[in-house]
Amino acid sequence: MEYNLADLFESVVDVVPDREALVYIDHPGTGAERRLTYAQLDAAANRIAHHLIDSGIRPGEHLGLHLYNGIEYLQTVLGCLKARVVPVNVNYRYVEDELVYLYRDADLVALVFDAEFTGRVAVALPRTEKLRHLVRVGAPPEGAPDVPAIPFAEAEASGSPERGFPARSADDLFIIYTGGTTGMPKGVMWRQEDLFFSGLGGGSPTGEPVKKPEEIAERVAAGGDGITFFPTPPLMHGTSTLTAFIGFNFGQRVVVHRKFVPEEVLRTIEKERVTSMSLVGDAMVRPLIDALVGPMKGTDCSSMFSVSSSGAVLSETVREQFLALVPNVMLLNNFGSSESGFNGTATADSGPDTGFRVRVNARTQVVDPVTHEPVAPGDVGRVAQRGHVPLGYYNDPQKTAETFFRKGDERWVLLGDMATVDEEGVVTVLGRGSQCINTGGEKVYPEEVEQALKAHPDVYDALVAGVPDTKWGNHVAAVVQLREGAARPSLNDIQAHCRARLAGYKIPRQLVLTDRIQRSPSGKADYRWARAVAAEGAAAGGAAGAAAGGAAGGE
Repeated sequence: MEYNLADLFESVVDVVPDREALVYIDHPGTGAERRLTYAQLDAAANRIAHHLIDSGIRPGEHLGLHLYNGIEYLQTVLGCLKARVVPVNVNYRYVEDELVYLYRDADLVALVFDAEFTGRVAVALPRTEKLRHLVRVGAPPEGAPDVPAIPFAEAEASGSPERGFPARSADDLFIIYTGGTTGMPKGVMWRQEDLFFSGLGGGSPTGEPVKKPEEIAERVAAGGDGITFFPTPPLMHGTSTLTAFIGFNFGQRVVVHRKFVPEEVLRTIEKERVTSMSLVGDAMVRPLIDALVGPMKGTDCSSMFSVSSSGAVLSETVREQFLALVPNVMLLNNFGSSESGFNGTATADSGPDTGFRVRVNARTQVVDPVTHEPVAPGDVGRVAQRGHVPLGYYNDPQKTAETFFRKGDERWVLLGDMATVDEEGVVTVLGRGSQCINTGGEKVYPEEVEQALKAHPDVYDALVAGVPDTKWGNHVAAVVQLREGAARPSLNDIQAHCRARLAGYKIPRQLVLTDRIQRSPSGKADYRWARAVAAEGAAAGGAAGAAAGGAAGGE
C-alpha cells in the first residue's frame, strides 16, 4: 500500500463502514440534508469512478469540479482519485473568459457542474476543444441553453458500487488551481504522497506523521468517533477539501453547507455538536461574531475545541472578540498556501503592534530569493519550504522555474511571501511581494497596514493598495468598509489611529469608503478590485485629495 488518498480512504471504510462520514445541509431554511456512512460514500464514489472509466476518461486525464459545496463535490473527488483521474477545482465565480482560460489551461476533458452554471458552461464550451464529457448536478434553470450533459443521478446510477480498480500510485496527481490576488489562476501539481504529508499533516496534523500507510486504518480501528469536522469555506478552495480529507483520514464525520451563511453555520455547530471548524480570516469570523452578539446570541458552541483560519490573516481585534464569545475554543491562526500546504501557526502575541509572527515547522525557512540561502535574523527574504512540495505549475514551465528549485537532494518551493526571522526561528510574515507598495523608496506590505486599520473601532473590513503618485511613486490607499451605524471617519482620524502602530511612510495617504469590501468566496483579498477602487477614488479626489494625503504622510 502506498500513500495514495483513495487507498487510504478505502482502508478507513473497511474498518468503520457503518460510521457516519458525511453530512450535507442544503440551502438555509430548507431543512434539507443528506447523511452518508463511510460504506455509502465509498459506494457512491465507486459509481462515479466507474462511470468515468466507462465513459472513456483515462487515468491521468483531468476533470473539472465547477460546483458549490455538496455531497457530489466530495463524491466526485473521491471517484476521480479511485479512477486515477486528476480532479481540478474550478472557481464558481468565474465568468466566460476566466472559465475558458481555466478549462483550457487545465486541459479538462470532463466537467461536473452545478445546473446553476449551465449558461456560463454553454458559452465557454465551444472554445474548449478538449472538453468531451459533461455531467450536470441538478435541473437546469428555465430557459437555460442546451448543454450536452448527463444528469449526475443518471451517471451515478450507471456505475457499479463495487471497487475493482487497477492499482494506484503515490505519484498520482491532485491539482489545486489557485487564483491568487493577481494574474490568471495557476494549477499547483501535487503528488498525492506529498499532499498527504504537507497538506494533510501526514495523517496527524497535531502530532507525529504516520510511518506507514497502514497506520491510518489501524488508528481509526483502535479509536472512537465523536469528532465532527466542519469546513465552512467553498470546497473549490484547497483548504476546505483538505480539511474534509483530514476528517476522513481520522475516520470521523465531516459536515458541509452549500454556502457560508453565518446564522446557519452557528445552528449547525449547535445541532451537530461540531468540534473542529475551518474558515478563512476576518471575512468569515467577523460575521459569526455579529451573529453571536445579535440574532444567534446564546447559541451553544461548547462542543467546539478548535477553530482554524488559513488563507487570510485573522486580525488581533477579531480574535479577541471571538474568544470573548467562545472562550472554550482553541483559535488557530494558520499560515500556508496552495503551494506549500501547512507552514505554521501564528504566535499568541501576533498582531498589529508585533506583526504576523508565525512559529513555522522544521521544513520552512526564510531564504534569499536569489541564492536560496537562509537569511540572517532581521534580514528580509522569502518564505520557502522543502521536502514534500509540489512538482510545479501545470502548463507553466516559466513560473515553475521561478518558484520551484532543488537544493542538494531536496525539492523546494519559494513562496511569494516576504518575511524576516528572529534568533529563535519565529518568522514575521510581511506580505506578498507582488502586493508590496513602493512609496518614496520605502516598501509597504498591505497586510500590515490592514491589521492596523481593522483595530480601529469603526472599521469592519479593509484592503490596502498602492496608487500611482507623482511625488512618491505610489501612495498607500485604504479602502474601508465601516461597521453598521459607525460615524464616518476622516482621513485624519484614520491616520491618527495608524500613527500609533505604524511607521510614518506606511500610514494611508488616501481613504476610500465603500459599502462592501470585495473578496473571494473564501474570504481572500481581491487586490485588483481594491487598486481599481482606490485609483478611481484618487482621480475623483483630484489634487486637493493628493495634497491632503501627502501632508499627513511619511517621515
